[in-house]
Amino acid sequence: MKKTILSLALVALVGATAVANPIVKETKKVKTSESTITWKGYKVGGSHTGTIELKSGTLEFDGEKLIGGEFVVDMTTITVTDLEGDYKNKLEGHLKSDDFFGSASHPTAKLVFTKVKSTGKNAYEVTGDLTIKGITKPVTFDLSVYGDKATASLKIDRTEYDVKYGSGIIGTAKDKLIYDEFDLVVDLQM
Repeated sequence: MKKTILSLALVALVGATAVANPIVKETKKVKTSESTITWKGYKVGGSHTGTIELKSGTLEFDGEKLIGGEFVVDMTTITVTDLEGDYKNKLEGHLKSDDFFGSASHPTAKLVFTKVKSTGKNAYEVTGDLTIKGITKPVTFDLSVYGDKATASLKIDRTEYDVKYGSGIIGTAKDKLIYDEFDLVVDLQM
């Protein structure tokens, strides 16, 4: 009888604690039409910039604390913003070709958060699995969340995803050297 009463008391205590401290998980869908991804690639003597569209995305919260996220990028939407006319069209075509991102064969890229660590108010260090051209590698970056907005900056080594065109060229082609890392600046609206 004492065991039964003790068991009931323990169940009541655990139940009361769960009610007093409920876990409030919420998944916020990212408004893709209001969010932007800007890229910047570097070469000897300059750089190029452009945009790429977000196909879908969510951020997961426990109360106000970020705990997860998942994003899909439409690789067929790579655009160049620092050139016009034929130069713009040629570079966009080249970036979509198999020399670079092969968007016909790999129309999407994906990022899935695997670890989120709070580093301060509204600030997080995020580690996630980034998949480009069917190759998945871990990336770590800083992300800030302010209300219904989130921002992040990522540096990606394209060679880890078999995007090796012009990588490490030496000799007479050195003036056309393309740097291996490119930057992404992401502004999300939820």
